[in-house]
Amino acid sequence: MESAPYETYTHGHPSVIVAAHARRTAEEAAGFLLPHLKPGMRIVDVGCGPGSITTGLARYVAPGEVLGIDSAAEVLDVARRHAADRNVANVRFDAASAYALPVADASVDVVYAHQVLQHLADPVAALREADRVLVGGGYVAVRDADYGTMTHHPHDPLLDRWLEVYCAMARRNGGEPDAGRRLLEWVTAAGFTHLVATATTWLYADPQARREWAELWANRMTLDHIVARAEELEISDHSELAAIAAAWHSWAAQPSAWFAFVNGEVLGRKG
Repeated sequence: MESAPYETYTHGHPSVIVAAHARRTAEEAAGFLLPHLKPGMRIVDVGCGPGSITTGLARYVAPGEVLGIDSAAEVLDVARRHAADRNVANVRFDAASAYALPVADASVDVVYAHQVLQHLADPVAALREADRVLVGGGYVAVRDADYGTMTHHPHDPLLDRWLEVYCAMARRNGGEPDAGRRLLEWVTAAGFTHLVATATTWLYADPQARREWAELWANRMTLDHIVARAEELEISDHSELAAIAAAWHSWAAQPSAWFAFVNGEVLGRKG
């Protein structure tokens, strides 16, 4: 039997990452899917994290049910509290893999994944698993960043170095940080049809947005597991990562600071 490819979630689930992900909404992250949702639909949200998008999707399909799955069981407690705090009852959360969804064949109407395929060693296999559980005519909806489109101003070579370090580490961890541009290729390879590809941008230019974005990445790049992995792979070291973190804060403090990038989106149908 062929062994599974190596992959690990580069960001991990420390509180700073979970809190940032919990600010995401269905309206922003799944805008390309929402017009196709109807009451009574069944959805699987793959890699749901703290559940803020999942809970939002549940409101659009009530009384239908949304199942959020994540391979990190500890983050699902956050997701359950999020749903309970908002009195959303038509959502549940289970620990599971994107490669083995805990639902029967042809039993759901939508499989959704936000910023997930970029971390998978075999995204096409995960999409084929989505095909297994979808009813005929069901939707797959995926959205991922494209790190190769990231741009910042004013220019700082340490932020260029940040991108080099992160992308090198992500690829060594089994992922593909330029996933956004590859979504159409992967969804096609998985056998879906009637594909619609779109793109949206994330922009951090007002003081609060760039401060939060800079704090997120400054914190990420100095997390113990990130430093240890960078040093293990001989990609970077503690000293350089600390300098990169400081550069993020310096960038955010400038009134003309700008950071933007493209998210790829693909909506497909099961034939």
